[in-house]
Amino acid sequence: MNSNIKEYNIQQFEDIKHIDENANEYWYARELQVILEYTQWRRFENVINRAKTACKNSNLDINEHFASTGKLSINVNGGKRFINDFKLSRYASYLIAQNADSRKEVVALAQTYFAVQTRKQELFGINSVVLAEDKKRIEKRIKIKSENNQLNKTALHSGVKNFDKFHNYGYKGLYNGETANDIAKRKNLRYKEEILDNMCSGELIVNEFRINLTKEALENKSINNEHDANLEHFNIGKSVRKVIEDNGGTLPENYPTPSKSIKELNKRKKSNK
Repeated sequence: MNSNIKEYNIQQFEDIKHIDENANEYWYARELQVILEYTQWRRFENVINRAKTACKNSNLDINEHFASTGKLSINVNGGKRFINDFKLSRYASYLIAQNADSRKEVVALAQTYFAVQTRKQELFGINSVVLAEDKKRIEKRIKIKSENNQLNKTALHSGVKNFDKFHNYGYKGLYNGETANDIAKRKNLRYKEEILDNMCSGELIVNEFRINLTKEALENKSINNEHDANLEHFNIGKSVRKVIEDNGGTLPENYPTPSKSIKELNKRKKSNK
């Protein structure tokens, strides 16, 4: 196969691609039949049926990937008849290519085309989720930094002098006795690496809740000594943990540690500008 023929045939698959109102790609079986050089619908329908079986064996919904449809066809003499057709997902089109006559050059090309397109979409979906989580983590970390500063100001007015000890009380309440150092060790962090930079968005949200509740409690209760402030932070952390337990939520220590810290994400973000 020379490169010109390959490029032309790939464009053929793109030319018959449709996009629905939800931005989903699909192909009509009747149009794909022509590209794959099947002159008889009966023979091509046999290929579709084999593809459906493969879809079913993968425990996927056949109707979702092979949506039955049809249209009126007008004969040369003016007669009308209803013909069956299918709206095919990318995966359904791939299965059809896999079950078509592999001796045909265009079928081999279709197998490659739909395999590549399916893999691209899988990667796009994975990358979209990862990017959304990274963005959420960065935004939450910025917010928590500001809220921690506000908490420190309130704690200072409440008599707190040892802020490391004060924050450890909050962590110990929330993390069932774990200090910041214990959390860092469990996450396999380097010395003095910030634990908040190594939390997923879910874990950050839980800690944000702890921080805000503690700030309000110190203000509302007019606490004016370090001992009571530390104890209040511990009790708030413990209360937040109990709410999570009572409602079947994910405890903070059970959230996965992201592969990249917030600092690493910010460095990558700057380098891409």
